[in-house]
Amino acid sequence: MGDVESVTGEKRAQMNEMANVDQMDRHSLKPDVPDDVQDAIRTLIRWSGEDPEREGLLDTPKRVARAWKEYCEGYAEDPAYHLSRIFHEVGGYDEIVLLNNIPFHSHCEHHMAPITGVAHIGYLPGDYVVGISKLARVLHGFARRLQVQERLTAQVADCIWDNLHPRGVAVVIEATHGCMTGRGVRTPDVVMKTSRMMGVFRDDDKSREEVLRLMGS
Repeated sequence: MGDVESVTGEKRAQMNEMANVDQMDRHSLKPDVPDDVQDAIRTLIRWSGEDPEREGLLDTPKRVARAWKEYCEGYAEDPAYHLSRIFHEVGGYDEIVLLNNIPFHSHCEHHMAPITGVAHIGYLPGDYVVGISKLARVLHGFARRLQVQERLTAQVADCIWDNLHPRGVAVVIEATHGCMTGRGVRTPDVVMKTSRMMGVFRDDDKSREEVLRLMGS
């Protein structure tokens, strides 16, 4: 019995060690950056008035390129995938499911400036529900692309509507836009709000009022 426990313990330790090494490898891997991408960033640096050959900027083209690959990693996924795992056993629950104040980060497709904000996502279930973290994953899948807030709001709502088939969907997004706060009119602390209501939240005034009240909107 002792030998069996020892072998089992050794196997678990080996598996944990392999998992740790695998995790370290994933974090240490950096994608190669093509020369033309680096040259494009050097051109932008030079056009802004700086010298891309200055010591502090030598590695900047690679850093910027990898950062943008990460900012836009939503293009590599289908957000609808996150809604494929559903649950039917909910104890007869048939009221609103709502996540408030989900933080997100995106970039404006017009100036490639940051969009930073929160989303409130709610739905009225039909025959099943989905794990609540999946709603945030849907949001991030669309946000990690070049976006405009209006389209982001619609994409999140449409994805939930098309894949969960609920009785209603409500999405409200509040965000600040770097293209307005850091350039142009340079007006800080301005919050843009967008919403999309579907199903009962669009057709029934009382249902819409209820979900907006829960969202604090």
